[in-house]
Amino acid sequence: MRAERSSSDESKKSTLIMTILILMPLLAFFLSLCIGRYQIEAGRTASILFSAIAHIKQAGLELEQSIVLDIRLPRALLAMMVGAGLAVSGAAFQGLFGNPLVSPHILGVSSGAGFGAAMGILLSGHLAVVQLLALLFGILAVMATFMISRLKGSTQLFMLVLAGVIVGAFFQALISLIKYVADPQDKLPTIVYWLMGSLTGASFHDLLIAIPLIGAGIIIIFLLRWRINILSLDEDEARSMGINVQLTRWIVIAAATIITATSVSLCGIIGWVGLVIPHIGRMLVETDHRKLIPACISIGAFYLLLIDDIARTATAAEIPLSILTAVIGAPFFAYLLRKTGGKWS
Repeated sequence: MRAERSSSDESKKSTLIMTILILMPLLAFFLSLCIGRYQIEAGRTASILFSAIAHIKQAGLELEQSIVLDIRLPRALLAMMVGAGLAVSGAAFQGLFGNPLVSPHILGVSSGAGFGAAMGILLSGHLAVVQLLALLFGILAVMATFMISRLKGSTQLFMLVLAGVIVGAFFQALISLIKYVADPQDKLPTIVYWLMGSLTGASFHDLLIAIPLIGAGIIIIFLLRWRINILSLDEDEARSMGINVQLTRWIVIAAATIITATSVSLCGIIGWVGLVIPHIGRMLVETDHRKLIPACISIGAFYLLLIDDIARTATAAEIPLSILTAVIGAPFFAYLLRKTGGKWS
């Protein structure tokens, strides 16, 4: 009797958590369309969205329609894509390396993408050039990490992490060099602000890049989420279960790399999301990646959307995203370290 009651309670708890995880990003998304320096009532926002879906023109709402559909809508969608992608990448890497302290930036992809973007701003300043170079150098950084970590024809995880630290430090030095030679009146402020992360100027063109690349990476990791459970085991034990460890590992790394490089190319380096959100997910659904990955999609989308809302409404000047994610994420992560000792159960 007690076992049945306990099972029923667990089922109700899981259903409640699932419902909350589904509703959180949806409510935050709608709220993001309403708030800003120009407040728009919820009823008007809903009417504008319905009119856009039904292709109905509403007289007298041209300004509100422009704000909601052209400015806030693509920005909110991009925030959700990037937040979900970074959270999923962080969860995948933490499971892959069996280490709760790693993040999507561990293999040097963010530093490489940041260098590409800084060089694009220095040489051209054109947004397409900046995004292309950021994406290209983010991928090249991970390729360099892979080449350095090769040892006698195979790659060990600890070698991969060490190589990532080396590559990340190298590209950070190159970023500092670009800052040093950049025009302090024009290029340098742009580079510094861009590297701190922002969704200012997000457009539907950015979504045309984010949806196929970040979306594809999320889908790949989602489909492999049960295999990540096995990859977190001893390598020999994983092989005995019929898993091609090397192939699966590199597919996960490639998917997470594309997600992170694309995110950096579109909105700069946003820290702490991929490090902290997976831990919040584990507090809600435990360590099973079959449940953790979907939870990270929801929590990551909600979290970065909330951070962006604060960034653009808290002060007259927009606050860079990495400042807020660090201010919120660092104390929370310190609490987790004190509580868990750097391990998960």
